[in-house]
Amino acid sequence: MSKLFTSYDLSGTLLANRVVMAPMTRTRTPGNIPTDLTALYYAQRASAGLIITEGLPISDEGRGYLYTPGLYTDEQTQAWRKVTDAVHAKGGKIFAQLWHVGRMSHVSLQPGNAAPVSSSEVAAKNTAVYAWLEPGKEGPVTPSVPRALATDEVRRITQDFVASARRAIDAGFDGVELMAANAFLFDQFLSSAINQRSDKYGGSIANRQRFLLETVDALSVAIGGEKVGVRLSPFGRLYDLQPFEEESETWTSVALALNERELAYVHLNYQPTISAAEVPTGFGARFRQAYRGTIIGAGGFDRELAEAELEKGDLDLIAFGTSYIANPDLVERMQNDWPLAEADRTTFYGVIGAKGYTDYPVFDVDEDAALSQSAKRVA
Repeated sequence: MSKLFTSYDLSGTLLANRVVMAPMTRTRTPGNIPTDLTALYYAQRASAGLIITEGLPISDEGRGYLYTPGLYTDEQTQAWRKVTDAVHAKGGKIFAQLWHVGRMSHVSLQPGNAAPVSSSEVAAKNTAVYAWLEPGKEGPVTPSVPRALATDEVRRITQDFVASARRAIDAGFDGVELMAANAFLFDQFLSSAINQRSDKYGGSIANRQRFLLETVDALSVAIGGEKVGVRLSPFGRLYDLQPFEEESETWTSVALALNERELAYVHLNYQPTISAAEVPTGFGARFRQAYRGTIIGAGGFDRELAEAELEKGDLDLIAFGTSYIANPDLVERMQNDWPLAEADRTTFYGVIGAKGYTDYPVFDVDEDAALSQSAKRVA
């Protein structure tokens, strides 16, 4: 059997296989509360060894996109319980991705129309968030200029993550993933091109990674390190994230620091993609040397590449993103060499209802056989 389809012990949580459903924002929840369709969407994909939810804002301040379901109110917590119950009923495991976008937001989404927060007052350029163009009219807008968090405010945001993590456990999630990737708040502290602080959270690599590590430690105390994962995107270039001095050294330092903690996993989105820089040769192997725990790899994987990477040993689990949109039975399709369906990209975001969300069928073996026989008769 392919290693991709073997079980895996994730810090005490037994996964049926090494396939992970990657977190994908779908902007499908008016009111920012998961719905019955949300529960169906994730339950349809429960044959994945592990599901990681779309990013869940930990507060109104942490939101950068309309219609993203949060995890900071009682109503949201109760609604997510329906989702986790549905996934568990199908035998699946599910982690909640906890999210604060930092500067990747707009005043129309912020409480009191305040400026978004970040490490410094450096705005994101040549990119967009999904917010209000004007009252009642939504669309892509340039992120607003952020304000720099005061030193004592950083701890407040850590506590917002802790409160959300506790809600996640109350809602039945098997664990949480800290979104520290893709140019959102933690990346804005790690990057010396964005972080211009002169306090204990700026300047040196140790200072720039302090916020991330303090939050990881606080989550581990609150819910147990075995239930905490961290997502990173080394050398990522999304959302105006630019190269910065000591970039390679920063990621090595983060890996070594996380290795000192007993976590569920580190989730690396480091494959070169349309919006990512070329990753230095041998980076994956060097990260593995520094971080000896479970590593999930994400970014442009198909079955063949996933199996090859697992055999190399630098990765333990493989995350699949876009292919899960049109293939709720992705594990079964890959395992049986069934063809993959193509997703309708026009329905990736912002569509309310089932279209392009929960209306993709599983593979029909009988229908495929009938079509094959018909083709043979025509030939």
